[in-house]
Amino acid sequence: MRVVDLIRRKRDSQELSRDEIVALISGYTSGDIPDYQMSAFLMAAFVRGLNGAETAALTEAMLHSGQVLDFSDMSGRKVDKHSTGGVGDKTSIVIAPIVAAGGLRVPMISGRGLGHTGGTLDKLESIPGFNVNLSLAEFRRVLEECGCALIGQTAEIAPADKKIYALRDVTGTVENTSLICASIMSKKMAEGIDALVLDVKTGSGAFMKKEEDAARLAELMVETGKRMGKQVVALLTNMDQPLGRMAGNAMEIAESIEVLSGGGPEDLRELCLVLAAWMFFLGGRAKSVEEGKKLAAGLIASGRAKDKFREIVRLQGGDARVVDDPRRLPKAAHHVGIASPADGYVVATQCEQLGVACVVLGGGREKKEDAVDPGVGLEFHKRVGAAVHRGEPLCTIYFNSDARLDEARRLVETAYRIAPHPPAKLPVLVSRVIGA
Repeated sequence: MRVVDLIRRKRDSQELSRDEIVALISGYTSGDIPDYQMSAFLMAAFVRGLNGAETAALTEAMLHSGQVLDFSDMSGRKVDKHSTGGVGDKTSIVIAPIVAAGGLRVPMISGRGLGHTGGTLDKLESIPGFNVNLSLAEFRRVLEECGCALIGQTAEIAPADKKIYALRDVTGTVENTSLICASIMSKKMAEGIDALVLDVKTGSGAFMKKEEDAARLAELMVETGKRMGKQVVALLTNMDQPLGRMAGNAMEIAESIEVLSGGGPEDLRELCLVLAAWMFFLGGRAKSVEEGKKLAAGLIASGRAKDKFREIVRLQGGDARVVDDPRRLPKAAHHVGIASPADGYVVATQCEQLGVACVVLGGGREKKEDAVDPGVGLEFHKRVGAAVHRGEPLCTIYFNSDARLDEARRLVETAYRIAPHPPAKLPVLVSRVIGA
């Protein structure tokens, strides 16, 4: 098999066999196939598409590129949640301790920032000392001790996805249904879980801008998970504006702690409760989603969820003092406000531009080797539908270097649309549930 022949065939819209896809993924994982050939294949797959059989073969090849974990000897059902990515989406950081405090086990393997979206691992690493690179033995130990562990793809777990994920981020091959499905489901099915809740974003800040595309991705992932014997549901959620008030790694950790403390912005708090409720329902901890939501709210109100987060941080080597004093988190040295250019109403935000502005400030990566600045980010003062006056702050930019500040300012300034009349209400936070 010559890789260039597979690239040509996919470029020409031909179907690849399961054996060819397995050989391609195996060769890339072992280092026999270079980045430039995998980049070419990814672009061919992006442009020409993969059919259902090719998507299933790709998912399984990536899954079996490493170990598939087995926690069957550990008491309690294992449930996880995954988001397809958005701006200000820090729900995993809130939900994991809630669900673990409620008696389920949450073995969470997450990713880094991808494109304009933030990554759970980058956010957690803004906590001084927090180690997301646990060995499998350490992962098991933390999971057994406190019911939750949050790590990245290791050399043993879905190593093909780890390499391809980083490559897609810098080659313009992120927004493809089959590639997203294979990436998410390969590492989620490797976790040894019984059930999975998927948060599939749609809107201007999502990879899937149209709801029909998001629904197609959700259906593909639910079908893939169920074919592998897992309980899976997918919620379609709105990403036409950032989730919560903060975007940026340390800033999002602080906001997550605010929610775990019983506060936080309403949209973020509500989505976290709904996602946790579905996890409790699928995990058999609640008889209905509504009962699961009440359980989640009670765990926050009692302080048990926050206590669990403190325990997770401590066990993974982080400075647990940040849970009670978020001021210990990294903070940008400078800030500048972006003011409304006119009286009126915020009728829309170009949410993706806001995510790109975070990346430009140093809060994400444009090349694989880029370092991430944990302290930079954006604070959003006005939601869609809010009345504003000329000169009133829309957003505050937090930065350490002004090298690309002008670029970030332009992105933020042009992301807001102000009009004389209020807009129609945004779609509900959760528009559909697929697979229930």
